[in-house]
Amino acid sequence: MTKEHANWSPYDNNGGTCVAIAGADYCVIAADTRMSTGYSILTRDYSKICKLADKSFMASSGFQADVKALQKVLSSRHLIYQHQHNKQMSCPAMAQLLSNTLYYKRFFPYYAFNVLGGLDSEGKGCVFTYDAVGSYERVGYSAQGSGATLITPFLDNQLKSPSPLLLPAKDAVTPLSEAEAVDLVKTCFSSATERDIYTGDSVEIIILNANGVRRETEQLRRD
Repeated sequence: MTKEHANWSPYDNNGGTCVAIAGADYCVIAADTRMSTGYSILTRDYSKICKLADKSFMASSGFQADVKALQKVLSSRHLIYQHQHNKQMSCPAMAQLLSNTLYYKRFFPYYAFNVLGGLDSEGKGCVFTYDAVGSYERVGYSAQGSGATLITPFLDNQLKSPSPLLLPAKDAVTPLSEAEAVDLVKTCFSSATERDIYTGDSVEIIILNANGVRRETEQLRRD
């Protein structure tokens, strides 16, 4: 008699889509609020955006239990950093910390696909995009999650980020104004919602600039 093994996995994919766009003096981070498993919607009002520091926000899709664990690790390490240095981490420093944290778990990874957005020390928008094991890159815009394959070609067409191979290197920021970037993000999500069953309900948008942080929401399809 052959022994049967349960088809069990420590991971799940709860779907969802995240987008970030960096501008000359702003950063826009957005994510939808639907959390699913298989063909079931678990909740229609789940925020996938986490504030890591005053000028650093992370949006994450994938397995939300792993995302929560990752957020707790980053929060505790940031608290230690603040006690030691008497200041908050800059966004590029937080990007390196996130990379190190993901790489440390590379043999049993956090099943989380992150995009980190914020403002650097010069006040410029910055976006960092990641894979599950910590490889990262500073870019002008990025999309992660179940709708990323639909949104990324659209952003490529609209924004045409300069190649990182060009010399001299160009800033990885987009030429759009803040209002245009927010409108573009809303367009991205409304079109992705039409084709991706794991993206929908509403989109949460965080806008960072020199004046502080602003939050907007926009309704999407609920079916």
